[in-house]
Amino acid sequence: MKIAIYGASGYQGKLVLAEAVRRGLSVVLAGRDAVRLRHAADAAGLSSPDIRVAPVDDHDALVAAFGAADAVVNCVGPFTPTGAAVVRAAIAAGRHYVDTAGEQPYVKSIFDTFGAQAQAAGVTVVPAANDACVPADLIAALLAERLGALEEITSVHLIAGGGAPSRGSLRSVIESIDIIAAGGLGYHDGDWRTGLPARTTSIFTPRSAEAVPVAKFPLSEVVTIPRHVRVRHVEGLAEAALVARLSVPIDPSIIAGLPEGPDEQARTTQRFTYLIDAVALDGRRARGVVEGPDTYGITAVIAVESARRLITDPAKPGVLAPAEAYDPTAFLDSLLPHDVRWTIEEET
Repeated sequence: MKIAIYGASGYQGKLVLAEAVRRGLSVVLAGRDAVRLRHAADAAGLSSPDIRVAPVDDHDALVAAFGAADAVVNCVGPFTPTGAAVVRAAIAAGRHYVDTAGEQPYVKSIFDTFGAQAQAAGVTVVPAANDACVPADLIAALLAERLGALEEITSVHLIAGGGAPSRGSLRSVIESIDIIAAGGLGYHDGDWRTGLPARTTSIFTPRSAEAVPVAKFPLSEVVTIPRHVRVRHVEGLAEAALVARLSVPIDPSIIAGLPEGPDEQARTTQRFTYLIDAVALDGRRARGVVEGPDTYGITAVIAVESARRLITDPAKPGVLAPAEAYDPTAFLDSLLPHDVRWTIEEET
């Protein structure tokens, strides 16, 4: 089994590489800079690495690089300007594809653009295989299984600690600044729309004595959940203070001078809590909770596991939401050794 890691020399890419090596998987290191890829290989302890230089604008080089593997993990952000070219090349190479994107418009564009192409090629594409979208989407499927047809699903992201975001994450924020400020897409009565007012403005968490203010945020699971769950309304929310910070424009020249990303010590102090609240058409309610450490590290775990499962237990071809590609309970349980905990409780 061999996985091509595109952007293996970037911050997230190196974490994905380390996770793949830890699991004993063979890898192709692909990207635009041979020197940086060699440094990444050395840091990962690879003595004879398979390095493929493939700029994002060189379709033939991308196809050749991906053809040397069984699946592709794309870690090159921002995804909005570059991701489609990588998806197109993976499909042309006949290789399954996942990425670590968190940019909601990009994720929706992949569903809108590549479904028929992926089906024709017998390829499965799963965008947003990251720490948040995959667990939230899988939990939503389990909530729907328990409650039946739903009136609404609300997904809330709460993150504490961890230091500053990576340079790649900040560049992705720049790409999405307008949609972040506008609250992103919501889903209502069969379609995705902008400008929908938030139904929820504060929320109690499992560990909070007081309600936490929240605001609309362009979460990727708002795009994926309605593709497999019968639901009238889906909205994504994040802590209001975080949304306010990310809605302020960032000077791109400042980013280059920042650290590549949080160091290992900062990552170990980070904790995330994702709440997925569901209301059935008959009024019954249930909540799924996902808690864990280190969003970047868990993204690496989830991206590698997503690609591995597409190789060993193929899903149907096309562009799929996580719950369409993987068994929800089995995948969520695979995260338990990494200190990711999940629960579902129905209100009585």
